[in-house]
Amino acid sequence: MDRLRLEGFAYLAGFIACVPMANWLIGNVGTVCIPQGPCLIPVAPFGMTAPSGVLMIGLALVLRDLVQRRLGKGWALAAIVAGAALSGFVAPPALVIASVAAFLLSELADFAVYTPLQKRGLIRAVILSSLVGLCIDSVAFLYLAFGSLDYLGGQILGKAWMVLLSIPAIRLLRLRDERQGIAAA
Repeated sequence: MDRLRLEGFAYLAGFIACVPMANWLIGNVGTVCIPQGPCLIPVAPFGMTAPSGVLMIGLALVLRDLVQRRLGKGWALAAIVAGAALSGFVAPPALVIASVAAFLLSELADFAVYTPLQKRGLIRAVILSSLVGLCIDSVAFLYLAFGSLDYLGGQILGKAWMVLLSIPAIRLLRLRDERQGIAAA
């Protein structure tokens, strides 16, 4: 197996791992855990919080883009379906519908934005597609899971932090690909 496909499968494994990790975090890790609700983490000064799973969902949006870059659209779509199915299995019973629906909607929106933009610039494509995906994920998940958008700002900001933190690595990947003459799959 060539290095690029191996790299793509590593991104795929990371993407799939984000699903159970997000579901575990939301119920187990936070500075505050609300009874019958999520565990919360701070995402900004002045008390802005979000359910802790936001960190993994922000990362998943970026990793899905990288799966598509290395393995192609077919693998990216298969990863979305597999991630949604896994989300249904690992989400707490009260969050299954919200988790699966938000995951499918956000990842498909990310795919729809990333696909036409990737040839114009990897970093721009990752940022814009992730922003669309994280907004859709935040609204869908909060509304379906809790019937409110109380944590919307924190959800969006928490996921955006993960996207922004990934940009230096994405830039290095793009530069390495350019040096080696590697194009997106």
